[in-house]
Amino acid sequence: MDVNSIWFILVGILFTGYVMLDGFDLGVGILHLFSKKDEDRRIGLNAIGPVWDGNEVWLVTGGGALFAAFPEVYATAFSGFYDAFMLLLCALIFRAVAIEFRSKEKSPIWRKSWDIAFASGSFLSAFLIGVAMGNITWGIPLDKHFEFTGNFLTLIHPYSIFLGITTVALFAMHGNIYLILKTEGEFQAKLRKWIKITIPIYVFCFLVFNFWTMYSCKHIEQALHDRALLLGFLALLAVLAVGAIPREVHKGREARAFFFSCAQMAFLMMLFGASVFPNMIFSNPNVENSLNIYNGSSTDKTLNFMLWVAIIGVPIVLTYTACVYYIFRGKVKITEESY
Repeated sequence: MDVNSIWFILVGILFTGYVMLDGFDLGVGILHLFSKKDEDRRIGLNAIGPVWDGNEVWLVTGGGALFAAFPEVYATAFSGFYDAFMLLLCALIFRAVAIEFRSKEKSPIWRKSWDIAFASGSFLSAFLIGVAMGNITWGIPLDKHFEFTGNFLTLIHPYSIFLGITTVALFAMHGNIYLILKTEGEFQAKLRKWIKITIPIYVFCFLVFNFWTMYSCKHIEQALHDRALLLGFLALLAVLAVGAIPREVHKGREARAFFFSCAQMAFLMMLFGASVFPNMIFSNPNVENSLNIYNGSSTDKTLNFMLWVAIIGVPIVLTYTACVYYIFRGKVKITEESY
């Protein structure tokens, strides 16, 4: 395995960490307005309060790693998806401000306004992440200089929109499971009923999306022929992980349910990576203009140097994340200092 492939895996790990961690707090936001009681909404906010900002570190780290290891890919993605990324940034800012400001005043209008901002920002963030992933999978028009030749409307098509919806459903299910893990009593009982809705919706979207991908994306279809055993194994693991979630929730083993939810997201990211490798941005329709781990990468000297930086830096991020989750483990309790 060469250093380019190693960096492809490392960047994938960082973005997988982001999807698993920020995915559940985006999911909590998506479900926020379905809670009618002010106390339930505060519990949801305090369930993610100590960790949501740390979760977003993984996005920044993943973007930084992409910039260092694959600058051509970074430049094409961030310029081609500029409008979408600006919307994503605004959505993330509004939800962050809503978390901090929502409980500063007791006025119902004040709180309801920030509740809407929090839920809308979470929904839009999840949707745009899915749209971006859909375009990476489907392919975008690139010229021979690897520059995006479309516009914002080019990115909005049925396939990317449906993956956006699927991502919203995935994060809602993931956030639902996290809230069950962090709550108790009447609110937890309500969340257990919600899981009977969020899981089937996600599974339906998951199945439709995968069949759509297999029969519409020729390069993915080719990958299925070339790596049938690997892709089939990863898909099976993802399906088994999803299937284990309702069983663990029913038996009251919320921690295991959350583990399986994280696991299926990791398997899906591995499935995605194995399907597109060695491409990073597929050019559609001009396949020869695709960006891969070689024509979009930094020099070997840079990649080797950055590998040592990653060997030192990634364990630090993992340690920090583990410490935060350990310190704030257990059920959420509302106090005077709570959101």
